[in-house]
Amino acid sequence: MTSEHLIQNNIRVALSKNGCTVFRANVGKALMKNGRWFDTGLPRGFPDLFGFRHSDGKIFFIEVKNEIGKRRPDQIKFANFVKDLPVLYGVCRSVDDALKVIGDK
Repeated sequence: MTSEHLIQNNIRVALSKNGCTVFRANVGKALMKNGRWFDTGLPRGFPDLFGFRHSDGKIFFIEVKNEIGKRRPDQIKFANFVKDLPVLYGVCRSVDDALKVIGDK
């Protein structure tokens, strides 16, 4: 089974080579010296990758999953939130899936 991390890296490289700027949404928490937790601040369910096409500035969001990965409820909620907005969104298990989301295939 392919790791989501490897799929994500392959997608980042492919989209960058196909006229897109791609960002990885790093999320997590860290315990600070004062005992408080620092949270990255992204909304729950925010996709793994986001960016824009150079040709027209169209924004995209990509949730990366491996062959058997399933979206969590908060990821489904994000997808429902953007479904009627003028953005591109997709769940991608491969580079080909990602290229379809951005409209290159």
